[in-house]
Amino acid sequence: MSQENLLSSIKHLAANGASIAQTRLELLSVDVQIARSKLISLIVMIVSALFFLFFGLVMLALLIVIYSWESDRMLALSLLTGTFLSIGLILALLIIQSLRKMPQLFEASIAELAKDKEALSR
Repeated sequence: MSQENLLSSIKHLAANGASIAQTRLELLSVDVQIARSKLISLIVMIVSALFFLFFGLVMLALLIVIYSWESDRMLALSLLTGTFLSIGLILALLIIQSLRKMPQLFEASIAELAKDKEALSR
């Protein structure tokens, strides 16, 4: 009878261990997916910010070159230059803010493993 209880306990312990491992792997997978999506989003914002900043600089150069021409062209180039530079600066600020707020990779998994370690040490 005690051997059956011992085998039952071992099977139950193995099942619990497998369940814990599966949960941790799923959590780790979710963490990787979140990190990947944030990285892709960040890359898109960086490319967009660089595009608008460089385009704004080109427009600023054109504004300086065409400065002596008719006033309507100057107003149009001024507005375009200001618009592109503003968009580029706003995206650059969003990128900086996003980088500062980025959580540690696998933060949730590490926290859960710490909870498991604490629970097992009791």
